[in-house]
Amino acid sequence: MPLLLLVDGSSYLYRAFHALPDLRNKAGEPTGAIYGVLNMLRRLESDHKADYKAVVFDPKGKTFRDDWYPEYKSHRPPMPDDLRAQIEPIHAAIKAAGWPVIMIDGVEADDVIGTLATQAAAIDIDTLISTGDKDLTQLVGPKIRWYNTMSNEMLDSAGVAAKFGVPPERIIDYLALVGDTVDGVPGVQKCGPKTAVKWLTQYGTLDNLVANADAVSGVVGQNLRNHLGFLPLGKKLVTVVCDLPDLPAPTALTATPRDVPTLRELYTRYQFRTWLGELDGPDAVADMPAQTVGTAPPVPPPPKLNVHYETVLTWDQFAAWLAKVEAAPLTALDTETNSLDSFAARIVGISLSVKPGEACYIPLAHTAPGVADQLPRDEMLAKLKPWLESTTHAKVLQNAKYDQHVFANHGITLAGIAHDTMLQSYVIESDKGHDLGQLCSRHLGLDTIAYEDLCGKGAKQITFDQVDIERAATYAAEDADVTLRVHDVLHPQFASEPGLNHIYHDIEMPARQVIWRIERNGILIDPDLLARQSHEMGQKIMALESQAYELAGQPFNLASPKQLGDILFNKLGLPVKKKTATGGPSTDEEVLTELALDYPLPKLLLEHRSLSKLKGTYTDKLPRMVNAQTGRVHTHFSQAAVVTGRLASSDPNLQNIPVRTEEGRRIRTAFIAPQGSSIVSADYSQIELRIMAHLSGDERLREAFAHGEDVHRATAAEIFGVTPLEVGPDQRRVAKSINFGLIYGMSAFGLARQLGLERSAAQTYIDRYFARYPGVAQYMEEARQTARDKGYVETAFGRRLWFPEIRSSQAMRRQGAERAAINAPMQGTAADLIKLAMVAVQNWLEANRMQSKVVLQVHDELLLEVPDGELMEVRTHLPKLMSQVAELKVPLVVEVGVGPNWEAAH
Repeated sequence: MPLLLLVDGSSYLYRAFHALPDLRNKAGEPTGAIYGVLNMLRRLESDHKADYKAVVFDPKGKTFRDDWYPEYKSHRPPMPDDLRAQIEPIHAAIKAAGWPVIMIDGVEADDVIGTLATQAAAIDIDTLISTGDKDLTQLVGPKIRWYNTMSNEMLDSAGVAAKFGVPPERIIDYLALVGDTVDGVPGVQKCGPKTAVKWLTQYGTLDNLVANADAVSGVVGQNLRNHLGFLPLGKKLVTVVCDLPDLPAPTALTATPRDVPTLRELYTRYQFRTWLGELDGPDAVADMPAQTVGTAPPVPPPPKLNVHYETVLTWDQFAAWLAKVEAAPLTALDTETNSLDSFAARIVGISLSVKPGEACYIPLAHTAPGVADQLPRDEMLAKLKPWLESTTHAKVLQNAKYDQHVFANHGITLAGIAHDTMLQSYVIESDKGHDLGQLCSRHLGLDTIAYEDLCGKGAKQITFDQVDIERAATYAAEDADVTLRVHDVLHPQFASEPGLNHIYHDIEMPARQVIWRIERNGILIDPDLLARQSHEMGQKIMALESQAYELAGQPFNLASPKQLGDILFNKLGLPVKKKTATGGPSTDEEVLTELALDYPLPKLLLEHRSLSKLKGTYTDKLPRMVNAQTGRVHTHFSQAAVVTGRLASSDPNLQNIPVRTEEGRRIRTAFIAPQGSSIVSADYSQIELRIMAHLSGDERLREAFAHGEDVHRATAAEIFGVTPLEVGPDQRRVAKSINFGLIYGMSAFGLARQLGLERSAAQTYIDRYFARYPGVAQYMEEARQTARDKGYVETAFGRRLWFPEIRSSQAMRRQGAERAAINAPMQGTAADLIKLAMVAVQNWLEANRMQSKVVLQVHDELLLEVPDGELMEVRTHLPKLMSQVAELKVPLVVEVGVGPNWEAAH
């Protein structure tokens, strides 16, 4: 049967650009996308012999979907300059390699592919669509298959149904419901893939679902009804057009002879040595330099995986591998478990790698039918324990904190953690993703086996112990192998970057150990107190609902944006401040906050939302999160999630408990010390303002801190031209708003809005501020310029904070990045300081064998649980220790509080 290969060239472009390192030729021109696209096409041709073929690209500028919906793809960042520079040579190289290239003005590649595939099917030609775009699975049918070159995933109709839960003919309905974030097509709010599949399984089609929308229950059902007006357009936007006129016939898409002179010119210019050698022999490239990665020394392109993976099922095999890891200078270690919850997880198997390409998997608790006999878990762990707990045997892991918890669940104290590839990546490029698959794609040019490929997704997902050993072994051994390979690529980069080296070795890696200890310690809560608070909040929420009904003149669902919008803007006639993506009036928090200045109902609604969130997130939920074994709540800290270096707390999030409301402060009273102990809070005072003084070097600001002055009062005195003693409360309030507002890039408009002033008055205050603190103004401009020039700014300790949008052609994105570039060094330096403080405090506690323990870190604050016998020593030594972790140009001040609970200590 004839075969037509249709390649989504635009998908190839971006995937190649982001997957490969920043490859460049000797002239400094980027080459990674060119190499990646051509390499994928070469592999595709080798694997699939086709009679007809074409590479299809998106055109420049708008397409007909932009006329239907102006927001279509409007949120996408502009194409990076380094990718744009490679477009023309990519097109030239593809044509020279004999591929027909199609690009039609005003028409997306998807529609060209859809039309050609449909025409080919009509004349009995099979089509293989090579892309990473899931939208094109709607085209799959008896004569059309979907193929992802990078992951080697091939989908026919049954494969589409297995992957998405719906057949190809329902993909359009599915996409209309879940939306397409890549293209900016909104879906039904809170309708994810699981809900969309459930609805389409129950109702068959989107049209039938719409006809029965009133029968869909719950909040997401209301969201569906709110979205009904947009669904027809949404469906139209995600539907691939399959009847474009004036395209070449599929049978006309035949290969042309290779244009060898053009290929030779391109391969020579971009230093593709292997391919040039294929054309002209090895002598032609003997003196050609290799490409470089950015400004690093020349490196060869990443090798293909040439591997030897062993499944360890006997004690003899285990003994051989134990000898290997005991002799190795560095071993990659990974665990496979039965849960992603680090406190509940138990080991299913362990993988090890001592050199690239050589790894093993030791299965220990697989339960799939017919699995081979495995080594007994407890006995094997006992034999491996001395090596696991050895500080002299160096280990590298990906997200080591998780594995450390898992081993602790088995009574093993994992030691010798020399490196963590997740943290290496985070320090080098904080703005990117850091999971192992992303690192392999980005730094090794490899696609690895995904967890979902073994265990599935959603409700049908199985746990790893249910995976058969053969498949599990390949996956697990690969994880250990590529962890070692990624380390070999990333770690040498620190040698030439002293700042990054300091951040990784002296801050992030030591902090990782302390964060693990804090998570392990957990914190006590008072469930009974939370239950009483929850009951009281429930009563208040009901009372607020009654008041809302009275103000509205009728009952309504306070959680329904549609009903709320109808009440506020139709019945009560309040002014519409902004609109949603579907054109309706917005009722988000920003709108309600603005309306609450003049109208009672929005103010009441904000209070209702705040109480409902506190009740649902904390007072109801926290008691259910107490660990049955420890009797404590154990939050999880993500160390590589926030660009500025701050930690992110989750499950539960203990960093976002609001402290400006009475109810929020009351929740913190439920975080308690055990009998015979106290909670001690140590908080850096005005840390970001002090860092501003340090970074800007402004003399007046530094003097205010050096003399221990009230910096807001000192600022007010400067702005208003009075002595500090003459500063009134309103003047201090203005100064405080400016001091903190400028840290976050606040404009005159924002200050005027916050203080209720005319914009001209606010601008006058800001002008006076900069006149009195010229160093601050200079710092802000230098931060913007540095970000524009380098793409990043740095903390006082050398952490790099990247801003991809700093050169965006969209003004709002660019201005947002500029504001962030001003604030990020302060937030980032504060994050570095608190991590240094955590390490110093933990080291002091351990060195003195104290029973006190750190139980929480919240932004600039450490929370300790301190026995009464150690209270005086901790209270005295803690501020000294934390204030001396670094030397800034202004003094660091630490405020310490003590109490029976968190709120009392604060």
